[in-house]
Amino acid sequence: MISRRNVSKLFLLGGLSALALPSFADDSGSKIKTLRITILSTQLADRDYLAEWGFAALVEVDGRRFLFDSGAHPDFVLKNAKAMKLDLSDIDEMVLSHNHNDHSGGIIALRSHFMKINPKALSVTHAGIGIFGRRIDRQGRDDNGTLPIRAAYEKLGGKWVQHVKPAELAPGVWMTGPVPRPNNEHNWSGYRQMIDERTGLPGPEDNVPEDSALIFDTPKGLVILTGCGHAGIVNIAQYARNIVRPAPIEALVGGLHLFNASDETIAWTADQLKAMEVHNLLGGHCTGIEATYKLRAALGLDRKTATVAAVGSVYDLADGLHPGDMAG
Repeated sequence: MISRRNVSKLFLLGGLSALALPSFADDSGSKIKTLRITILSTQLADRDYLAEWGFAALVEVDGRRFLFDSGAHPDFVLKNAKAMKLDLSDIDEMVLSHNHNDHSGGIIALRSHFMKINPKALSVTHAGIGIFGRRIDRQGRDDNGTLPIRAAYEKLGGKWVQHVKPAELAPGVWMTGPVPRPNNEHNWSGYRQMIDERTGLPGPEDNVPEDSALIFDTPKGLVILTGCGHAGIVNIAQYARNIVRPAPIEALVGGLHLFNASDETIAWTADQLKAMEVHNLLGGHCTGIEATYKLRAALGLDRKTATVAAVGSVYDLADGLHPGDMAG
């Protein structure tokens, strides 16, 4: 029998082949007591915070803290955290949802700044297997956002941890690793190709195979935090219920990459999510404003339970969404 702990951390390199993973679902796992997710980078911003095409969030769960993604500009998360009076220096671990530079752009600045205060600060970054695979854009340039910073992060004492399977980073806190895709959700931009490392030649379309999310097992149900949801939010939510337990989805937080999706795609997505009893939606980054409103209506939610995320928006397990002035 495969235990949850035994799949927690795999230091692996290379590409990703098709996953054939066991079901982890049961009702005996740890259910977290406190959870607060604060948006540090997205396209809208309250007060004096800085907005950008990027994503980052602070996760505070049962006394543990994680940084999820790091935004696009090197210093925006730093400046937004300072404006919110949030000290990130005691966070040892980051989770990087995927390779794109609008999620990895702040890693070096954050590690450089906070390691002066705490040598362990942001010294470990978890990611899905294959995150360093080469991706070629239309101009033939390598467009993997982590490759330019990989060596620099290691030089600063940082360690990359690549996960091929689900990993329980803390009791009740799961990282999916790469997500199986039984549903045909085309939630990526489609202008990059993977490079076959054996031949060096362009291979299949880059569907961001390392895309990973965080899952929180709470008494109210599962909370899912995504960067862009390139694996497809339905695939992610179904996989979360397989990894942890088939509970309602208490909250979806982050980017769902539906900003340019058709009405038919959004309607199908909403139908699938409604069957999983989504209670709250904080749609940030690439979710799209119109898509968020369409999901709100289709899921039977309202302004208090579904809104567009802004820098400074919060989801709290105890009392729900705090969207802030701009998004409220």
